[in-house]
Amino acid sequence: MLVGGLKRERQNFDRTAANVQSTMLLLACVALIMPAIFELVIGGSLPSPTAESKRFPDDLEKLSFGVAAVLMATYVAGLVFSLRTHRDLFNPAHSEDDHVGGEVWSVRRSVIMLAIAGIAVGVMSEILVGSIEEASESIGLSPFFVSVIVVAIVGNAAEHWVAVFFAARDKMDLSVNIAIGSAAQIALFAAPLLVLTSFVVGDFPMALVFNGLELGAIVLAVLIANQVTQEGQSTWFEGLQLLAVYVVLGLTFFFV
Repeated sequence: MLVGGLKRERQNFDRTAANVQSTMLLLACVALIMPAIFELVIGGSLPSPTAESKRFPDDLEKLSFGVAAVLMATYVAGLVFSLRTHRDLFNPAHSEDDHVGGEVWSVRRSVIMLAIAGIAVGVMSEILVGSIEEASESIGLSPFFVSVIVVAIVGNAAEHWVAVFFAARDKMDLSVNIAIGSAAQIALFAAPLLVLTSFVVGDFPMALVFNGLELGAIVLAVLIANQVTQEGQSTWFEGLQLLAVYVVLGLTFFFV
């Protein structure tokens, strides 16, 4: 929004498609908060930002499994909604100048390249995660800050660049869908997949319980994302405000 709005008074995007994506984030927000509330109600406590892995009560692990299954089902339904039944909302018609150049890839080629890239990212992520503690000590940053801020920026750098690229070309429908869709994919697919997988591999199941700072960041980020997509318009100042929120969150995590 900041980059796209620098040369324009305002930019427009499809409010309906953006609201669908932001509503999915609200659903994920509810699903990620309720296990933490359950833990507090039964007399437990939230983990601290610097805590090691913790084993939670069996009921909470079962609740996390159920919540993860619901989120995964919702994500699949969202794919059907966006790719089949209401694909026109998420794939608006583009003019010829939208194509930067080169041949258009077929669906098969795109899927193959996506799979190869996914495997490569998985391998690199495993290497990166395994070196977080050592790297954080060498640069003087806490593992919590590196995990939440640095790894997130590096891991989503490609999507960030594409979203900024299309915003600069005044293609805000694509830019907003990429930005919010990326967050929805993490919340509704990646995190639940980790929970479900943990019941098969690992020493004990993973519970969907986050520390207080993470929960606060999730709630605030989802609320402001929902707010800025309501009107279907954006300006450079809204983009600046979003960056300001991210900087405040980053500063908070930095001092943990």
